Amino acid sequence: MEKDYAKGYYLLYDPNNNKGTAFSHSEREEAGLEGLLPETIESLETQILRVDRQLEHFDKPINKYMYLMNLLDNNVTLFFKTIMSKPSKYLPLVYTPTVGEACQKFGLLATRPRAIFISINQKDRIKEILNNWCHPDVHFAVVTDGERILGLGDLGIAGIGIPMGKLILYTSCAGVPPEHTLPIVLDVGTNNEEFLNDPLYPGLRQKRATGKIYDDFIEAFVVAINECYPKICIQWEDFGGVNAIRILNKYRYKISTFNDDIQGTAAIATAGFIAISKLLKKSFKEQRFLFLGAGAAASGIANMLLQKFRKEGLSEEEAVKQIWMFDINGLIVKSRTDIADHQKPFAHEIEGTDDFADAVLKIRPTAIIGVSTIGGAFNQRVIENMSLVNERPVIFPYSNPTSHSECTAEEAYKWSKGKAIFASGSPFAPVTYDGKVFKPGQGNNVFIFPAMGLAIFATAAKRVTDEMLLIAAESVADHISDEDFENGLIYPHVDDILAVSINVAEKIAEEIFNSGQAGVERPDDIRSFILSKMYTPVYR
Repeated sequence: MEKDYAKGYYLLYDPNNNKGTAFSHSEREEAGLEGLLPETIESLETQILRVDRQLEHFDKPINKYMYLMNLLDNNVTLFFKTIMSKPSKYLPLVYTPTVGEACQKFGLLATRPRAIFISINQKDRIKEILNNWCHPDVHFAVVTDGERILGLGDLGIAGIGIPMGKLILYTSCAGVPPEHTLPIVLDVGTNNEEFLNDPLYPGLRQKRATGKIYDDFIEAFVVAINECYPKICIQWEDFGGVNAIRILNKYRYKISTFNDDIQGTAAIATAGFIAISKLLKKSFKEQRFLFLGAGAAASGIANMLLQKFRKEGLSEEEAVKQIWMFDINGLIVKSRTDIADHQKPFAHEIEGTDDFADAVLKIRPTAIIGVSTIGGAFNQRVIENMSLVNERPVIFPYSNPTSHSECTAEEAYKWSKGKAIFASGSPFAPVTYDGKVFKPGQGNNVFIFPAMGLAIFATAAKRVTDEMLLIAAESVADHISDEDFENGLIYPHVDDILAVSINVAEKIAEEIFNSGQAGVERPDDIRSFILSKMYTPVYR
């Protein structure tokens, strides 16, 4: 007699329907689970308590990551309910900073990848491969080619941990239903010699494809995924800087797509600067920015700052004068002949310097933004010089993971004698200086892309526009109160992420409807409409 795989023992291995010890007596009897579980019926809250207790037995974050990924493989509802119960505790374990180590050790981790792997050798079979996915109605794909994973460099297909982690955040931080999400890695090879020589590296053992071959593969993928999933929005993630900018510029006006490293980072950084201006009772137009690092992330932030400056009434020429960049060869000035096209708008007519601390005195920025991935680049001279030219210097070391942060929170507060307004890309613990406790801000994209995802999902948006992203930034900034600012916060507390995401998604959705980008009719009550589309982790 053939077994019914929807019942009994096999039901306990179906992560989407498994309830574990929460199955009721009647469900156990009906599904043939009697004797396969202990007698006591437990609530979700009790199950979460057990997860907490079990995590206490692991000292290393990577082991906690492994435990939580195994939980996802066994019980989707319990996994998301756990993450949503205390985001400040669990998000650092399922995403940054722990996910960086998980990617580095991908070949050693015994987890079941919940993703699609597409090799460049499969260019002509992409639709067939996508159709092997278990859910037919995908609305979001987070896609990487693994070339620039966080600040860790080329990790090839081991970078799949990033798309997987991002989509966990879509659900746990904004309620995007997990069955409508798909993590994808495009395997075009790797230039990581360690991986090429590692027998446990499971990707293509060849140098990265480049040029027309690479571009044709990306084009074939974009065409195939839009044919398979007509409502798809593609989030490009951790591509190399030149490729990231080129791909975004090629497709952003043709399909629903965005690049979180460029646009999400830009939005959350801009949100911080808007909040600072408001809370210091100063006009946004008074700010002047100096970037350390002039790649894709810097370009994205700079262009959104330009957009905000223009919205505040500055001309293009006036706005550009407020933004400066510094790369590996020094301050970007017009006399240099080695600057890229995306850097040229920010090249100024001034004498150059290859000393960042000197550039601070020369430019007198109100804020410095680190997107260089060079740990410690904001040294004591830099912070002290920022304190010389500002009453409240704004220090934003945005590089991930923590080891690549341009400075630590403790260094910023200590070297500025407690004057710094600080936010980083990676989390830092509270700092006590001169008897006062400072709570470092974290400019985490998690306040942007999940809310963006929820709005796009609810409205079936046809495009992702710059105005949508700027509205997201302004909405996040609106959540900061004077009391928050007094406590050192310039971003909302991560434990409030779900409520913040709903509010931000509502504002974005309103813009989507107003701009004619929605694929559904405008509802009478946008907020109620969005809430009706959200995933809630409860047993059904």
